[in-house]
Amino acid sequence: MAERRVTAAELRDRCSAGACWLLRGSSVYDVSGFVKLHPGGEQLLQDRAGTDIQRDLDGPPHRHSDNALRWLQQYYVGEMEPEEQQHLRERRNHSTKQLPHDPNTIQFKTFNPEKDLVDWEKPLLWQVGHLREKYDEWVHQPVDRPIRLFQSDLVEWCSKTAWYIVLAVWVPAIVYLSWYCLSELARGDIKLFASFTTEYSIAVRVFCFFPLFFLGMMVWSLMEYGIHRYIFHMNPPASNYFLITLHFMLHGQHHKAPFDSSRLVFPPVPASFVIIPLYVLVQVIFPQVVGLSLFVGGLFGYVAYDMTHYYLHYGSPSKGSYLAWLKSYHVRHHFEHQKTGFGITSTLWDRPFNTLIPKDAIKEY
Repeated sequence: MAERRVTAAELRDRCSAGACWLLRGSSVYDVSGFVKLHPGGEQLLQDRAGTDIQRDLDGPPHRHSDNALRWLQQYYVGEMEPEEQQHLRERRNHSTKQLPHDPNTIQFKTFNPEKDLVDWEKPLLWQVGHLREKYDEWVHQPVDRPIRLFQSDLVEWCSKTAWYIVLAVWVPAIVYLSWYCLSELARGDIKLFASFTTEYSIAVRVFCFFPLFFLGMMVWSLMEYGIHRYIFHMNPPASNYFLITLHFMLHGQHHKAPFDSSRLVFPPVPASFVIIPLYVLVQVIFPQVVGLSLFVGGLFGYVAYDMTHYYLHYGSPSKGSYLAWLKSYHVRHHFEHQKTGFGITSTLWDRPFNTLIPKDAIKEY
């Protein structure tokens, strides 16, 4: 099939109609569907519609990773007519000095699911274990397409959820449990160590709910970091089909398709298999209301984590804000620094555990 040729008139017309077509040298890309997801904000791409972005990809201030360049190839349209490409280049050089083209720049082929290591027409979960030593590289080369994990429609449905379902299920539980804890503590008969000694037991007043709630949030934030680093980013042996499959189900599928909106938050059904045992555990260790106050703080932290994670992928935070910085930080984790940057809601635990993404890697897009 002959390679599609794009004229300057078509490029101009498409951009005038609201599309966002970009040039990289002579290659043309339609990134209209990616504009709202771009970690540098929508305006950054919209301002460059119809222009050559090679300088922006190479930096400064930000040199895009190999995965970012590979991601761009998914939106490939065709090649500019040679004489019209020269005309556009001359127009740009008139207003700004363009860096010389680097012949050693890595060039990636457009993603072709028919030639990928897996069959995208079938559920992926039972295929990835066969990739063996190729799995780690494959799973960290993200694509812009949905993933199907299971053959069963029911099981597949249970593995997905919309962001608002998390709020609908867990927020009422947080509100009710908070009210219950405050009501019980207001009675004034809750005491620590009462099962061991009456003389030295400590009364737990109603205002204690708030530091206990906050402590629960902090415990969750440490769990968030630990789960993400040691479970979600475990390195399964190439020979272990089961562990590779487990890794892909837990987190690998998210790195392979980071903008699959149905898999950005944890579905309530599988989440309950973790949340309920934690609820039972704190009830066994602590007096009922004390443990429940810690638990509800942790549950709130989990919901905040899920909502933050969704927003970092699909939100458009204001330029210069903390969330804009955090979005850039998290996208860097996906596309370039998969072995660092494990904090989602903050970088609190990345700092003491020395897994903070280097400063020169989180400059503004």
